[in-house]
Amino acid sequence: MSESQKWMLLSIVLLIGWIFYLLSPILTPFLVAAFLGYLGDPMVDRLEARKLSRGLSVTIVFVFFTILLLVMILLLIPLLENQIIALVKKLPGFIEYLQTHVIPRLLSVTGLANQNAEYGIDLTILKKAIGENWHSIGGLAGYLVNSISTSGMLIIAWLSNIVLIPVIAFYFMRDWDVLVDKIHHLIPRHIEPLVARLAKESDEVLAAFMRGQLLVMVCLATIYSVGLWIAGLELAFLVGLLAGVVSFVPYLGFIVGIVAAVIAAFMQVHDLSLLLPIAIVFGIGQLIESMLLTPLLVGDRIGLHPVAVIFAILVGGQLFGFVGVLIALPVSAVVMVLLRYIYQTYVSSGLYETQCEVKEEIQD
Repeated sequence: MSESQKWMLLSIVLLIGWIFYLLSPILTPFLVAAFLGYLGDPMVDRLEARKLSRGLSVTIVFVFFTILLLVMILLLIPLLENQIIALVKKLPGFIEYLQTHVIPRLLSVTGLANQNAEYGIDLTILKKAIGENWHSIGGLAGYLVNSISTSGMLIIAWLSNIVLIPVIAFYFMRDWDVLVDKIHHLIPRHIEPLVARLAKESDEVLAAFMRGQLLVMVCLATIYSVGLWIAGLELAFLVGLLAGVVSFVPYLGFIVGIVAAVIAAFMQVHDLSLLLPIAIVFGIGQLIESMLLTPLLVGDRIGLHPVAVIFAILVGGQLFGFVGVLIALPVSAVVMVLLRYIYQTYVSSGLYETQCEVKEEIQD
């Protein structure tokens, strides 16, 4: 590739990035639809392999996704709202327990009991505010509806997204292979083998993370929620859902979940009697994740370091908002594959070999 071609390619990439930045406010439904199309394409391909037409296969997968979404909305949102209401109801009693038992004990241990007026922490105002407003804080669905209804443009945006996402997702699933094939034919022939190999590696990494890790998160959220419910924790679903959602980073779901579960148990019974059952639940969940779920659903092809995942999501959100969060992982997967290729090319190059020889001569 000549210097002029390299500069032209760089200019095209920068232009696409600039246009993407300008259009980011309207790209959300298209990106969500593309994500759904990417998730559904393997299922459509499997149905096609069973001699079904592409249109019928897409319809079956689309109906399946729709039913799954409706079930989640009808079951999970009311349950989550009830858990939030229960949490907010318990906060005043928990604050009172902290005020009357925990803080005096801490002050006594630290030797500040005689200086309570100076160092004491008064939580009465916070307790009173929560007690007076818990009903409005807990009304999650009503709050969302009221917030949306205050802006006519916001209603239009929500409705347009609700209508656009399923329609665009249907067309993405139907024409996914056609789009990939057309993009493949646009690639210059002299670099097509290399681009095809890198694209395949990127797809493997991305599929392992987005499809496999999503299933791992759902399974862990279910395991933790059911286990904590059996253990007697009232906020089992809320804690289990939180632990499952953040488990895309290894061990983070375990740490966050067990800390949240201990706090919820302490709010419930004001002692550590539930500590052992909670430890057993999260220990079993961690064993199932490491020995069964991750090897079976994700495998060892992912290659995305947990720190890189967190950094990519934060950078994407900072630069492009919610759209940036949506594209953070796909972009980071492609960047990781490119960096791996650059590293392998450098290691096998004459420059690297020359440096190694010079270093050996210096050491000798």
